[in-house]
Amino acid sequence: MSSVLYRLGRAAARARGLVVALWIVALVAAGGAAALFNQGTDDTFAIPGSESQDTLDYLGRVFPEFSGTSARLVLTVPAGQQADSGPTRDAVSEAVADIEDVDQVAVVADPFDKDINGAVAKDGRAAIITVLLTVPQADVHQSTKDDLTAIADDLADQVGHGATVHTGGDAFADNIPELSPTEAIGVGVALLVLLLMFRSVIASVMPLLTAVVGVGISVGLIYLATLVVPISSTAPMLAVMLGLAVGIDYALFLLSRHRDQLGEGLDVEESVARATATAGSAVIFAGLTVVIALLGLFVADIPFLTTMGVAAAVAVALAVVVAVTLVPALLAFAGERLRPRVPKRRKTRKAWRKPPIARWWVRTVTKAPIVTILVIVAGLGVCAIPAADLRLALPDNGDATEGSPARDTYDIITDHYGPGYNGPLIVTADIIESRDPIGLVDDIADEIRDMPGVASVPLATPNPKGDTGIIQVIPTTAPDSAETEDLVADLRAKQDHFLDKYDTKTAVTGLTAVGIDVSAQLGSSLLPFGILVVGLSLVLLAMVFRSIWVPIKATVGYLLSVGAAFGATSFVFVQGHFADALHVAGVGNVISFLPIILMGVLFGLAMDYEVFLVSRIREDYVHGGDPHRAIETGFISASRVVVAAALIMFAVFAAFVPEGSATIKPIAFSLAVGVFVDAFLVRMTLVPAVLALLGHRAWGLPPKLDRMLPVFDAEGDGLVRELRLADWPAPGVEEAVTARGLSLADDRGRTVYSHVDLDLPHGEVLVLDGTGPVGKTALLFTLAGRVPGVTGDLKVLGHVLPQHSHALRREAELIDCGQTPDPARRVTAALADGVRLILLDDVDWVLRTDTRDQLRALLSDRRNRSGEPVSYVVTCQDPDRIRDLIPHPAHRLTRTVHPAEVV
Repeated sequence: MSSVLYRLGRAAARARGLVVALWIVALVAAGGAAALFNQGTDDTFAIPGSESQDTLDYLGRVFPEFSGTSARLVLTVPAGQQADSGPTRDAVSEAVADIEDVDQVAVVADPFDKDINGAVAKDGRAAIITVLLTVPQADVHQSTKDDLTAIADDLADQVGHGATVHTGGDAFADNIPELSPTEAIGVGVALLVLLLMFRSVIASVMPLLTAVVGVGISVGLIYLATLVVPISSTAPMLAVMLGLAVGIDYALFLLSRHRDQLGEGLDVEESVARATATAGSAVIFAGLTVVIALLGLFVADIPFLTTMGVAAAVAVALAVVVAVTLVPALLAFAGERLRPRVPKRRKTRKAWRKPPIARWWVRTVTKAPIVTILVIVAGLGVCAIPAADLRLALPDNGDATEGSPARDTYDIITDHYGPGYNGPLIVTADIIESRDPIGLVDDIADEIRDMPGVASVPLATPNPKGDTGIIQVIPTTAPDSAETEDLVADLRAKQDHFLDKYDTKTAVTGLTAVGIDVSAQLGSSLLPFGILVVGLSLVLLAMVFRSIWVPIKATVGYLLSVGAAFGATSFVFVQGHFADALHVAGVGNVISFLPIILMGVLFGLAMDYEVFLVSRIREDYVHGGDPHRAIETGFISASRVVVAAALIMFAVFAAFVPEGSATIKPIAFSLAVGVFVDAFLVRMTLVPAVLALLGHRAWGLPPKLDRMLPVFDAEGDGLVRELRLADWPAPGVEEAVTARGLSLADDRGRTVYSHVDLDLPHGEVLVLDGTGPVGKTALLFTLAGRVPGVTGDLKVLGHVLPQHSHALRREAELIDCGQTPDPARRVTAALADGVRLILLDDVDWVLRTDTRDQLRALLSDRRNRSGEPVSYVVTCQDPDRIRDLIPHPAHRLTRTVHPAEVV
C-alpha cells in the first residue's frame, strides 16, 4: 500500500492545481445539491420489531389519532384563582373549536369535558388541552405550530387576570443540535496548538482548511441522502465533530512528517510523496479502524443508529481521502516555505531535536514500570466506578434548553400534575371478539389503576370500529426514570393475565415505551459490539506490529479509557456533579446511543495514537535491537505530534459541550474525556511502562501466526526499504535475481537456509543443488515470491520482495517437475504468456522421462514470445547429471545449511 500512496502523493504534488480545483468543485456541488434537495432531518427514534413500535404502527392503521405526535396547551392561573371558572371554561371551549380547524390536527380534548379525566390539576390552577396530530413529530408543519401558539396567546388574553398558556408537547420538541459560536473555540485552540508546534502560519492553517473541506462535503452528502433515507439531526452534527477532529489530526500527521523530511534536506516533491506513503499509511489505518467501528453500529439493528454510523463513517472516510490527496497538493503549493529553519548555532547540536520534557517523562514512567502500571490501572479503575450508575434514555422536553417553550411546558406540567404526565403510556387491547368492548376496556383500566407506579388512567375507550381499545396510563414518575421502566415491564408482565381473564391480547406502546425499548436494545448490544471492537483491535494491531503483547496491551488500555469516559459522563450527567457549570439542562440519564458511539469512535482514535507512537518505538527496536533505548527514542520522536493531535481533538470535542444540545453534549463530553485519558494516561504513560516491563518479549509473533496474518505496513517501512533498494545492485543495473543475506527459519525456529547471496543476470540459469534437506526448495519458493517471512534483501525481475510478490507472479512461473505430468508443456505455455522467469523444482525427475529433450530445447532458447530474455532457476540433487540439459554456462549454488524440513 505504501508504494501506491507514494505514487499518489507524487501525482497529487505534480497535478496540484487540478487536485485543488476538483476538491473545490466537489465542495460547491455537495453544498449546492444539499441546499436544493435536502428533505430535512427526522428525529423519529423507531425500533422495528419491538412491541412498542409494532403496536404504534398498528395504531396508525386502526386508531390513527393515537399514532401521531401530540401538542399540549397548558393554562395556568395565579394562586387564589381556579381554572375551571365559568368564563375560563367558555374561553377554553372557543380555543378548542379554533384548534379543531388547524391543519394536521386529528383530535382536541377539552379539559372540562365530562368524559376527560385528570386534565384539570388537583390544585385547580391548571388545565391541559391535549391536541392529537395526524403526523409524527418530524412531519409537523411550522405553520401548525404557529397556529397553535397564536391560539394559546389569544386564550391567555381572553382569560386575563394573570393567566398564562404554555404551548409544548412532543410536537414542539426541539432537540435538534445546532452549531454555536462556542464550537469555534475548539478550532481556535487547534490553531494555537498548530502555531506553537510549527511556528508557521501556512503550516498551521493548512490542516484547518483541509478539515473544513472534508466536513463541508460530508455534511452536504448527508443532507442530500435525506432524499432516500431518514436521517436524524444528530447525524450531521456527529459528522461535523468527528470530521473536524480527525481531519485536522490526519493532516497534522502528514504535515509533520513532511516538515521533518524537509529538515533533513529532502526535495519538496520527494518529501511529499514519502510523507503520503509513510504517514499516509498510518492515516489510512487509523481512518479504517474508525470507519469499521462506526459501521459496526449495525450490531444494534436500529435503523436510525445505523444511518448515524454510516454518516459519521462517510465524514471520516472523506477526511482520509482529503489527507492523502488534497494535503499533498497543498504541501506542493507551499513548497520551500514549509522547510523549517534551524538556527546556525544549533546545527551542530543534535540534542535540540529531543524535547527535554519528553525525555524526562518517558524515563520517569519507565524507571519503575510496575509502579506506573499499578497507579494508572488503579486510578482509571476508580474513575470508572460511577459508570455503574449510568442510565440510558432518549432525550425529551425535560432535556430541552431552559426557557424554551417545550421546556417551560414540561416543567409546568411536572409542577401541577406530576412528572408522569409528561410521558403517558398507551395500553392497547384487542377487543374485536368482545360483546361488551366498553366494559372490557373499563375492566382492564380498573386493574391498571391499582398497579403500583400508576398515577391515573385518564382515558379508556374503544376505537370507532370497536376492534381496538386504548387505555392511557399516567405513571407517577418521569418518562426517563427507572420506576417508569419498571412499570412498563409490569404492564407487559400482566399480558398473560389479561389474556387468561379477559381473552384479549394487550400491548404497551407510546413514545415513552418506544424510548425504553430503544434504550434496552442498545444496552443489550453493548456486549456484542464490545466483543467486535476488541476482537478487531487484536487482529489489526497484530497485523501492524507483528506482536501478541502489543495488541493485548493496547486493547486493555482502550477498555480502561472507555471505562474512565463512562465514569466521568455518569459523574456529571447522571449524578449531577458540575452539571450547572457545563449547562446540563437535565440530569439522571444520558442519550441511549452514547455508549455504543463512544466505544466505536474512541476505538478508532485510540488505535490512531497507538499506531503513531508504538510504530516509532518498534521501528527503533528493529533497527537497534535494544528495547529500552527504542522506547525512549521512539517516544521522543513521536510524542510532540501525539500531544498536538490529542490536544486538538480534545479541544474540538470539548467545544461542543458548553452550548451543545441535550443530544450532542454528553457525546462530546465523553469523547473529550476519552481522548484525554487515552492519549495522555494510557498511550503516553501506561504504554511505555508496559513495553519497558516486557522488554524483548513485547515484539514478535509465533511463526505460524506470523504467516497467517497479512502485513499492514502502517508506517511505510516497506516503502523505505523499496526506496533504499531502488538502485540496487547498481544504478541502471537490473538482474533477474539479486539477493543479499537471505535467511529463513521454520515454525520451530530452526534454520532452513541462511545468509544466501545471489546474482543472476537476465537470460541465464541458476542451479540450486544439494542432497537432503539443504533448503534448496525453500529458496526456490522464496525467489518465486511464495514465502513472506524471510529476512535480507531480495529483488526479482526488478520487484522488491516480499512487498511486490503479487506483481512478480504475473512474470514468473513455478513448476514442480515431480508433480507435473508434462513440465515441458508448462514451460512452453509460460513462454507464450510472456513469462520472464521460470523456476523448476526437482529437475532430477525430468532426467528419467521422455520430456528431457523437449525441456533441453526450451532451456537452450531462453527467449519468450515477446523476444525478452528468460531466466531459469532449477533445483536438483546432483548438478553433474543435468550438465548436458543446460547447454550454456549456468550460475550454480551449492550450499550446505543446518538440516531442516524442506519447504
